[in-house]
Amino acid sequence: MNNKIFEWAGVITAILYSLFVALNIGIEFFGFCLLLLSAILIGIWAYRGGHKGILLEIIDYQV
Repeated sequence: MNNKIFEWAGVITAILYSLFVALNIGIEFFGFCLLLLSAILIGIWAYRGGHKGILLEIIDYQV
């Protein structure tokens, strides 16, 4: 699978998370699930692409 898919899917889910939380319409839990998915997708992209700095940041953010 192409690494760009993981990268852009992670970015889009993070943007959706921000919108859902900012709209304050009661779907914050779904937004936080999207944030977790975003971190996983960007973590996969970082691991597969050798971006060790980003991978370390994602791991640190999750802990």
